[in-house]
Amino acid sequence: MKKVNLHIIIFFFPLIIYSQQIDIGILKEINLSRDKQYDGIFRAITDSAAPISFGVPILLLGIGAIRKYPISRNYSLSILASVLSAAIIASILKYSLNWPRPFITYSFIEKVTSGGSPTFPSGHTTDVFAFATSVSIAYPKWYIIVPVYVWAGAVGYSRMDLGVHYPSDVLMGAIIGISMAYLCYKGQQRLINKKPEQ
Repeated sequence: MKKVNLHIIIFFFPLIIYSQQIDIGILKEINLSRDKQYDGIFRAITDSAAPISFGVPILLLGIGAIRKYPISRNYSLSILASVLSAAIIASILKYSLNWPRPFITYSFIEKVTSGGSPTFPSGHTTDVFAFATSVSIAYPKWYIIVPVYVWAGAVGYSRMDLGVHYPSDVLMGAIIGISMAYLCYKGQQRLINKKPEQ
């Protein structure tokens, strides 16, 4: 058993080192080659993550309750549950692993926005991809799906452009966000199907 574990470590260690070099190489290219005149735009994009991801479903929930639209209310609850659950999973991972931000590890990375918590995964990216996926499931129209995913991708890219996250942080944030949105949708469908018919 010990021999097998040693072989696994020997095989994966160079792979991990190589992937870290790719990670910082991509980040270095994005961050240091950026056009600095667009820093303000990318800061605005990155700052839009929480207000849209959390604010829109709360707003829709309020509208649905006031106007008594049960379908709108259900969609809003599903979107909000997706974003909240994804944010919780990301936070647990962040503080369990406690990995430092790239600008802390590499002095040449230029930090252009705030980023104080541990780096992995990207919380902003987690939130926006949970929101984009749950909105796309609730409202499956191309004119909704395309803009929300373009925005989510822009937020993810902005985190690297502004020097506060590695590409792997952004990728894992997107995976968690998409996965939690899908799981929340499946859970909601199961609850709806279990309700007794009146």
